[in-house]
Amino acid sequence: MTRLAHDRYCDEIAHQVRQLRDVVTSGADLTATVPTCPDWSLEQLVRHEGGALRWVNALVSSHAEKNIPYEEIPLAGGPEKQGDPAALDAWLAETGDLVVGALREAGPDTKVWGWLGDLSSGFWARRMAHEITIHRADATLAAGLPYEVAAEVAVDALDEWLEIAEWATRREGEAAELLAGPTRSIHLHATDTAPELNAEWIVEFGEGGLGWRRGHEKATVALRGPLTPVLLAFYRRLPLDAPELEILGDRKVLESWLERASFG
Repeated sequence: MTRLAHDRYCDEIAHQVRQLRDVVTSGADLTATVPTCPDWSLEQLVRHEGGALRWVNALVSSHAEKNIPYEEIPLAGGPEKQGDPAALDAWLAETGDLVVGALREAGPDTKVWGWLGDLSSGFWARRMAHEITIHRADATLAAGLPYEVAAEVAVDALDEWLEIAEWATRREGEAAELLAGPTRSIHLHATDTAPELNAEWIVEFGEGGLGWRRGHEKATVALRGPLTPVLLAFYRRLPLDAPELEILGDRKVLESWLERASFG
């Protein structure tokens, strides 16, 4: 599939950092539990995301040939003072500037360690654009704020998640339960996008492995709705019973996928 341009991913990271900062400074309760990541408070979620961005900045800016341990990343845990929106906001602002600057300077083709077989700075630009896009959804849900994302970013986020799922199922011992049994299929259908975005996916999985493609085809189960709710539901950020969504066919197949395939 055609990916977005490297600069577009960089722009999106910068945009998402600004929006995450808006959540931090909105007056939201930083101690509130994040419903979609219940082991974290809102502040812990923000610190996690900022730390991940600082880790990627360290990888890309050093042209790392192997992973850099998290504990070696300066200020990866965030500001020393807890519960201070202003300190958290300033840390996030600096974090965004660092990682976006490193990615822009590197361009898409600099060799950098990665975990998906794509050893390039371009991999990290794409990965972190979608990492922060989804975790900002977690933050806005915790804060009770509205969430939206650009259509081309949401489409690429679904592509990337399916690429990661396909890669994970090829690894020895991964996803045995998911792939057990006959071939089943899921049709994701965004109902509110321009035709040129081709925002429909067919996901097939079973004993023969996992594969996916874009397109409109009959499947074992279909998940239909506006693009953003479909994205959030497939990332387990929105319940399947949300009023924006419609499920046609064998709901248990979709529920089985969501139970066994999780990321981010």
